Amino acid sequence: MSETGRVLLVDDDRDLLKATRQTLELAGLTVMTAGSALDALGQLDRDFAAVVVSDIRMPQVDGLELFARIRALDADLPVILMTGHGDIPMAVKAIQDGAYDFLPKPFAGDRLVQSVRRALEKRRLILENRSLRQAAEEAQGAGLMIGQTPVMERLRTTIRQIADTDVDVLMLGETGSGKEVVATLLHRWSRRARGHFVALNCGALPEQVIESELFGHEAGAFTGAQKKRIGRIEHASGGTLFLDEIESMPPATQIHMLRVLEMREVTPLGTNEVRPVDLRVVAAAKVDLGDPHARGAFREDLYYRLNVVTLVIPPLRERRDDIPLLYRTFADRAARRFGREVPPLSDAVRRHLDSHDWPGNVRELAHFAERTVLGLAPGQARETDPDPVPPGSLPERLEKVEADIIRATLKETGGDVRRTIEALGIPRKTFYDKLQRHRIVRTAFQRSASEE
Repeated sequence: MSETGRVLLVDDDRDLLKATRQTLELAGLTVMTAGSALDALGQLDRDFAAVVVSDIRMPQVDGLELFARIRALDADLPVILMTGHGDIPMAVKAIQDGAYDFLPKPFAGDRLVQSVRRALEKRRLILENRSLRQAAEEAQGAGLMIGQTPVMERLRTTIRQIADTDVDVLMLGETGSGKEVVATLLHRWSRRARGHFVALNCGALPEQVIESELFGHEAGAFTGAQKKRIGRIEHASGGTLFLDEIESMPPATQIHMLRVLEMREVTPLGTNEVRPVDLRVVAAAKVDLGDPHARGAFREDLYYRLNVVTLVIPPLRERRDDIPLLYRTFADRAARRFGREVPPLSDAVRRHLDSHDWPGNVRELAHFAERTVLGLAPGQARETDPDPVPPGSLPERLEKVEADIIRATLKETGGDVRRTIEALGIPRKTFYDKLQRHRIVRTAFQRSASEE
């Protein structure tokens, strides 16, 4: 949809069609015209990136029948009806059935433009969310790695190329950039997929514990070792061992790990028994281990032993075009997890997604999506407060009154959909359209069990 927005204008009266088109074009809108409902239907499809403005009184197929056929094609396509005085009862019925708006003739040009602009914004959000939802579903079907930018496509291709080769892999990437996701895919897409995927964060364990975790121990090997323990390395035999933050591995452990990589064998603590292991090692670091200054105390020979294949995981700020898709995926997951609805993508949330640098990368974005679903993200409006509406025109005041009535009813019913619809006397589809139109989050009014 272009920045100005597109409108399909339908009217069998050529003079009125021309005058209305001129009004819309003077407002900066792109206008397509149709002299009949059948002509209009020939220009529509489910992804029609525009809104429809139609007269009701037309020969053969009138505006109400056109509206019904549009709803069958795409129930989310906004339709604004222009009506004569005698058609108002029919227009009110159409509104109850889901029409976006109706304009009784004669109407002011500003009133038409205002309604069209609101409908265009609604259509833009619908198509954007529909596209993101489809992309998220496709991404989830393809695997854990979500992203459509060229850098992610290349990374995905490289992972598939090396997954079944059994080479050890070193990954470089910032915290939260998705290194464990890549390691998981290397395992899942390899012939080792039936074996264990064993992950260990080298920076999360004290030096006294990490060797026992990695190599295992026999009963009595040290104080507190009351029974035999199989180490992570041996447990990963036949599968994949993922060592995260390997730059944090203690120097003494690095020496033992070097032998594991060279000989593919392990000696548990408290025994001289050497046990062969068949595993692939995937290591991840937050710093460039190839740089002596960044490497610090990490052994150079261990770095070169691990550096058979190196994968660089890009930070989120370097693949910004993936952010909307990632956000939608995480928001969908959060909604299922918390039993909530995904709120519409507000301007405040969109600005944050576009402008934030995301130092915490994908993990930070996932947490932001969760907070948004819970209504806790910065900049989200409190849905129990009325939206500010500038004073002036009657339509603006009516919009505010309608929003306040819906909020008050939701508060009375505790957010119960059935009771709210009955109290308002409108169809379910119209109810949800109005929630979206006024940016009202129904779940914000739900009462907890302790309140009932």
